[in-house]
Amino acid sequence: MHGARLGGHTPDDVFLGGRVLDPAFQEPRHVAMRRLNDLIATDERVESVMLPMCDGVTLARRR
Repeated sequence: MHGARLGGHTPDDVFLGGRVLDPAFQEPRHVAMRRLNDLIATDERVESVMLPMCDGVTLARRR
């Protein structure tokens, strides 16, 4: 994570070439990114948006 202001994070490559969306890919990096994406999406303490640019960028900040 980089380029974040205090209280925010910007993970990038969140799609991993589409492999994150395909359950057939089970390498540790795919599983870890799925977990991170799920955690951010379900955490009521943060607002987030996943942008489909490049290989995916997530913007998240505390509410």
